[in-house]
Amino acid sequence: MGAAKAIARGVLSDAVKERLLESILDGTYPPGSRIVETRVARELGTSQAPVREALRDLEALGVVEISPFRGARVRQPSLDELLEAYVVRAELEALAARLALPDFDDAATDGMSRLLDEMLRCAAEGDTISEAAADAAFHGYLVDRAGNETLRRVWGTLEPYSRTYINMAVAGGDRRLMAELHRPILDAVRSGDPDLAEAAIRQHFATARRSLSDRWVERPAPAPVDGTASSNPPERT
Repeated sequence: MGAAKAIARGVLSDAVKERLLESILDGTYPPGSRIVETRVARELGTSQAPVREALRDLEALGVVEISPFRGARVRQPSLDELLEAYVVRAELEALAARLALPDFDDAATDGMSRLLDEMLRCAAEGDTISEAAADAAFHGYLVDRAGNETLRRVWGTLEPYSRTYINMAVAGGDRRLMAELHRPILDAVRSGDPDLAEAAIRQHFATARRSLSDRWVERPAPAPVDGTASSNPPERT
């Protein structure tokens, strides 16, 4: 295979991976559902090769599991796995705040404030998918501003993992209240005090972990489906 063809296929597999991840996050593929290579390739107008590569990347993220003769399915993790991911995310985002705050300015703070406003607007309108996007962007804002690619890469492996399963597995909740849980982080960042920002982030995730534990319902794996939308509204972090 020539280098140009290999690069082109790699770029295509990345695009397929992003499309599949979006479909997992929005409930098109709930936990336990099959992702059929041939169907995805047909829908996206590609060969199966980039779809197969995309699924392997999602398997590495912990979002998909691939079994011989059974193909790919969206993983359905345990409560303990999700709680562990929260602990690690709390520390990564606390480090991101410490690294980012020395160069934070009013424009950066305003950017986070707009994302919180977007979360609140979407919560009021019941637009859970857009709320999820704003939530992820809020958390990612500090990580991006930290300027540490290793931190960004490690965080990037956990954020879609934890968001995917909390979205799918935990029902209901006061959407506006969930969005408001981000305000102490914004206030701490606005203060410019890294210690205060770290404490606010750790408290945020401690609250999220308690909420997840209280609301979690163990359920048997769903019957095999090929992209059936979930009926459960998401819970955010």
